Amino acid sequence: MKKMYFGAALIVTLLLSVAAWADQSATKDECVSKCYEAAALINSKGVAEAIKQIGNAKGPFVWKDSYVFLMNLDGKMLAHPMQPELTQLPHCLLITDPTDKAIFVNFVNTAKNPGHGWIEYMWPRPGKNSPSQKVTYVYRVPGKDLFVAAGVYVGGMMF
Repeated sequence: MKKMYFGAALIVTLLLSVAAWADQSATKDECVSKCYEAAALINSKGVAEAIKQIGNAKGPFVWKDSYVFLMNLDGKMLAHPMQPELTQLPHCLLITDPTDKAIFVNFVNTAKNPGHGWIEYMWPRPGKNSPSQKVTYVYRVPGKDLFVAAGVYVGGMMF
């Protein structure tokens, strides 16, 4: 009888752990919403204010296990809250993932035409060195040569 209670308790604990993990993981819908929110900020408050807010690791565009970043159509990273060093590069177009996918070229091409979409690639989770599978939503800011993007890591929590 004690084994049955222990087994049931173990199952309940596992289910609660999965539910807690799900609450900590961003969803694709949240990524799309945050991109729209960031684009609205750019159009209402300007690029300088957006760079400040999007680039802030403790700001409104970092949530759960995701974040928004901002680039221009030339491949220049303007704001990245988790890897601000990317903003120091002249562009990010030569960066590839471990499968040799030109990640940022794909982002720029998607932002140019059709203006939004999802890109799959490998990218390190913040604080990690080894890459994980990620899918990112790219959204061109209406009326601008800029785009914002946010993604989810596939298969587990980021932090």
